[in-house]
Amino acid sequence: MLKHIIENEEENILTNENELCEFFYSGCKSCEGKNIGIEFEKLPVNKKTFKASAYSDVARFLSDFKNGKWQSVSENGALLGLKGPDGTVSLEPGSQTELSLLPKSNIFEIKKYIENYNKTTAQIAEKHGIYWLGYGIQPVSVYSDINIIPKKRYEYMTKYLPTVAKKPLVMMRETSGIQVSVDYSDEADAMKKFSTALKLSPIVSAVFSNSPVRNSKLTKLKSNRAASWLETDNDRCGLVSSDVFSKHDFCFEDYADILLDVPMIFIERNKSENLGSKKAIKVENLTFRQFLKNGYNGYKATKDDWELHLSLYFPDVRFKSYVEIRNHDNQKKENIYAVPAFWKGIMYNPQAVDAVNEIIQEFSYIDFEYMRRKAPQKGLDFKIKKYCLKDIAAEIFRISYDSLKSFGKGEEIFLECIMDLIKKGLTPADIIIEKWNNEWQGDISKLIEYSRLT
Repeated sequence: MLKHIIENEEENILTNENELCEFFYSGCKSCEGKNIGIEFEKLPVNKKTFKASAYSDVARFLSDFKNGKWQSVSENGALLGLKGPDGTVSLEPGSQTELSLLPKSNIFEIKKYIENYNKTTAQIAEKHGIYWLGYGIQPVSVYSDINIIPKKRYEYMTKYLPTVAKKPLVMMRETSGIQVSVDYSDEADAMKKFSTALKLSPIVSAVFSNSPVRNSKLTKLKSNRAASWLETDNDRCGLVSSDVFSKHDFCFEDYADILLDVPMIFIERNKSENLGSKKAIKVENLTFRQFLKNGYNGYKATKDDWELHLSLYFPDVRFKSYVEIRNHDNQKKENIYAVPAFWKGIMYNPQAVDAVNEIIQEFSYIDFEYMRRKAPQKGLDFKIKKYCLKDIAAEIFRISYDSLKSFGKGEEIFLECIMDLIKKGLTPADIIIEKWNNEWQGDISKLIEYSRLT
């Protein structure tokens, strides 16, 4: 068995930088189905205290939820997730659950699955004293009160990230978001979608702001989740590179070249005694370029190392074998499906892509970076140059709405709830702020009930 493991790793060894883009080219596929993938996180809180639920309680929930329909995913005997026919349920560092649903061609299918998932998980979790929240950040507990799950990669991230930024532990342990993935047909299509999504990401992040209350207090931020990402790691977060915004022939090779100079955190290798089981090995003071050239402590760079390195790069939009769009607060149940619906309407209609790029064409990389840093505090309530952000948002959502309508599946209905807010210059956070100050009178239990996923 050990010989087999060694042979597999040797076949996987990278020999030069030219091989790195093969992973991106392998993602090229037909986009006729207009498939949308979604990663849907939610926050576990104790139903009596509203503090973040402990890993032990969430692990017991997973064990009950498994119910013969899912396979366990464990590390050193600790239950960390489940695999099923439609995707996976995994745990984030602070025991947030993440449903990664296999791509579907219809938002109604996504809605049906997530509604059933939320209903079933709510019933099971309540037996373990857990409520699930559709909200962007833990409303009561802060990171120092939340232990990370027993997963080695998060132990290494916990040690590394605080050495380079102020709030990575907030991001890791407190936050909850929604991510969307879209397919690309070839390199040109991938780059057009990638650059468009990056430009739109700070605007859409503002639209979906939904985390103004943290540590049981109303803060000065509309998205504490987005604010935490501003101070997580400048080497691996944000808008990737100004080249994406200014270089007309930005390509897979350029993206790979950026990743080559990002510091590594760890690698994984098979355990000799258990084929398929991985152990994490900490890496220090090394970029992937250096690792590829010189190796590390006798280890040579492999394709699996490259894929892992890509997953430890956290910009607002990134490449895997698809385009992954990452920067949205989690939402209460009525608003969840607006996230995949918006991106489907834009990304799978070349005319829509051109239309939104025409609207934002005069903004530079610096302008988008300004929006990214302003949005967590102001939501839609600020200007960029002579334009109100709410007016820009209204235009790009109208384009998506019309695009979805042209697809003929009725999916434009999922945008109406958010578009009604945008018309008023409001975000989901603004609704919470108004209720907190008036109807709720600062009662945290009201926020819990408002955000609870059942």
